[in-house]
Amino acid sequence: MGKNKGHCTWGAGILAHRGVCTPEELSKKVNVEMVDQEFERRVAVAERAVRRNIRVPLNQSQFDALCSLTYNTGPTGASGTYGYINANDLAGAADNISRMIKVTVKEKGKKKLVIAPGLIKRREEESAPFRVKQARAAK
Repeated sequence: MGKNKGHCTWGAGILAHRGVCTPEELSKKVNVEMVDQEFERRVAVAERAVRRNIRVPLNQSQFDALCSLTYNTGPTGASGTYGYINANDLAGAADNISRMIKVTVKEKGKKKLVIAPGLIKRREEESAPFRVKQARAAK
């Protein structure tokens, strides 16, 4: 997002908190082991959320895609997609995931939604397992 924009992250895009990093946070040293441990912890949290919220069978690709989405948006952000999946509306889930490409930014003291180019490809990849299954079911 640029200097003094977006949210404070570290390592592999691990969200420390909403809002920009303080100078103290920016000067904190982190190592690969710290990043790996925190990443693994947060992936496990996302996996538990998917298991807790999904009530229909998923294949491995669908589970992985939902874990990726949940890791990125949190369970609350992914809840709409969970609803589509639990209703066996996989096309709806895929479309919902694909629409999740905007982020809130602050410009001149006002918040606005903008398309995050990096999310377009990510959401395409996360929605694909739900589109593939739907296409196979139609044959």
